[in-house]
Amino acid sequence: MGLDQFAYTIDVGVEDQQDISTWRKHPNLQGFMEALWRAKGGEGEFNCQAVELSKRDVLDLVIAITTQDLPETSGFFFGNDADAYYKEADLEFCNKALKLLEEGKKVYYSSWW
Repeated sequence: MGLDQFAYTIDVGVEDQQDISTWRKHPNLQGFMEALWRAKGGEGEFNCQAVELSKRDVLDLVIAITTQDLPETSGFFFGNDADAYYKEADLEFCNKALKLLEEGKKVYYSSWW
């Protein structure tokens, strides 16, 4: 068991989902996404919930990654700080997400533990 995280896209008007990125036990990314989900009105437990990412959200994530400012987050199944380990993959995800958003696709993040 552990924190499994993934990002995916859905073409507007189409139900097919395409995976963009996956992570395993990246707690501070989880904290960033949970804060975003709550800011967009999410309530309760952020487990098996999806948050839609806007261009601004992804740009804010880039800033948090590059300034080493992802929020310190912990949980029973979350593992240890993995920011340095995932930094390159995180930035690659952000670049993919921005491109997909510009193509008119919707981008989501979800997780479960």
